[in-house]
Amino acid sequence: MRLFVGLGNPGQKYAGNRHNIGFMAVDRIAADHGFGPWRAKFQGLVSEGRLGTERVALLKPGTFMNLSGQSVGEAMRFYKLEPGDVTVFHDELDLAPGKVRVKTGGGHAGHNGLRSLHQHIGEGYERVRLGIGHPGHKDRVSPYVLSDFAKAEAGWLDDLMRGISDGAAALAAGDATRFMNAVSLRTAPPRSSGRADSTAKPEAPAKAAEPAPEEDTRSPLQRLMDRFR
Repeated sequence: MRLFVGLGNPGQKYAGNRHNIGFMAVDRIAADHGFGPWRAKFQGLVSEGRLGTERVALLKPGTFMNLSGQSVGEAMRFYKLEPGDVTVFHDELDLAPGKVRVKTGGGHAGHNGLRSLHQHIGEGYERVRLGIGHPGHKDRVSPYVLSDFAKAEAGWLDDLMRGISDGAAALAAGDATRFMNAVSLRTAPPRSSGRADSTAKPEAPAKAAEPAPEEDTRSPLQRLMDRFR
């Protein structure tokens, strides 16, 4: 049994916020993999299903970001899980938009949701860090994360969500490398090698072969007489 937690703030007001990218990730997994309906439970919303051979519960805490640990702790006690059974999807200021990293353990780096999780379940859970970029100055962080993604960001955001969904079964099975490969295939697909290089110079046409000189059949005496004509 695995518990996938998306971090965010409840309510339509926050639905499109950068801070809610964790909610977006588990919503996409639920929709693409045929999970059950979302039910009010564990001070949040939970949906159950399977990813590959693994039974998985998806959780969106309804306690607001800075109290997320309460909801996660309650779900863990119900399912009898350890921190190592939990994967948390959250926004990451220190990664460029669309970049993803997976790690287990470590500090919370000032993230209010992770700080609450540390307080309630410890630090030994897995995190999927979803890059949203940094506004450039710490005084602008709060309004930045609580603002919606711009329309111009819809392309990379959709690619990221597709990649997370593609790799969800691998992540549930504990294969972070295969999960990251699935994400990369959506966010940074390899370039086709079959396309012609438009910058290549066309080859010069081959020169026509020069005709071979005709054989001189004159006798030495004739050649000598022709020289003095």
